[in-house]
Amino acid sequence: MSDTLQAKPAILVARSVFEPVLDKLRVHFDVQATPTGVVWSEAQLIEQLQGKVGVLTAGGDRIGPAVLAACPQLRIAANLAVGYNNFDLDAMSAAGVLATNAPDVLTETTADFGMALLLATARRLTESEHFLRAGRWKEWSLDFFVGAEVHGSTLGILGMGRIGQAIARRAAHGFGMPVVYHNRSRLDADTEAACRARYVSKAELLAQADHLMLVLPYSAANHHAIAATELAQMKPTATLVNIARGGIVDENALVDALKAGRLAAAGIDVFEGEPQVNPALLTVPNVVLTPHIASATVPTRLAMATLAADNLIAYLTEGRAITPLNPQVIGR
Repeated sequence: MSDTLQAKPAILVARSVFEPVLDKLRVHFDVQATPTGVVWSEAQLIEQLQGKVGVLTAGGDRIGPAVLAACPQLRIAANLAVGYNNFDLDAMSAAGVLATNAPDVLTETTADFGMALLLATARRLTESEHFLRAGRWKEWSLDFFVGAEVHGSTLGILGMGRIGQAIARRAAHGFGMPVVYHNRSRLDADTEAACRARYVSKAELLAQADHLMLVLPYSAANHHAIAATELAQMKPTATLVNIARGGIVDENALVDALKAGRLAAAGIDVFEGEPQVNPALLTVPNVVLTPHIASATVPTRLAMATLAADNLIAYLTEGRAITPLNPQVIGR
């Protein structure tokens, strides 16, 4: 009887995920799971993808021409992140491989973290904790670890998608912050009103912001969107928070600005070479560093992995996708 049963299509889960997600996938597929802590190199990923029609990926798993050429049976790559700069969409579309991501499910959690990182940066939480842990707290003075005001200060947001809007609502409604933003395209009037946000040029954004939050997607055009020229346009009392992608900020220029006092502080959750961190950043006391954890709550990470799994199931069993990035390949 087993000879008459059709074999399940094989997929690779390229990063460790929650067991319930694997169980959901196993109903439909022959699942190859990846052990916790394992990150495949490109050559290893190609090896693991042999015979696989689908793959569940994280942001560090690159799907580009080399992988596509070596894995002609691949039909879908489902990213469990909202960002997808690890995908070469043009190459995937040319190869007829569907790309999906996981928007919406991490919006609110990431916005919460954005505000947490802003507060930690402005109020020098990391710097003061290190001071305390080192046993250096001997006395108190009026200027003891004074930081930047948050309530009532101007928040500038570069990139006003779902997450940027969620941050704007928190800042305006919760902290009484005037919000200015710059985006590739201006929001409609109703959305601006809901966010209490005002559209300005990029130059105006840099000049006006007491705190600048980066929430724009990474692209070649946005590479080093904040570099020495942009940092020079900011207030020396301002802070910079990046929860977008590492390549958006020129990290060496940022270190120079922080050391020279041309910028008060920075909070960085994403890095250009992550998981490697620019060593220069580790030498600067007035920077808060976190290891890409803006979406790191159990419910949100579970929702991200589940949406990626649902995309794999929908496409490979029904020929449809929930959050396609290149929908033109569907039905080829």
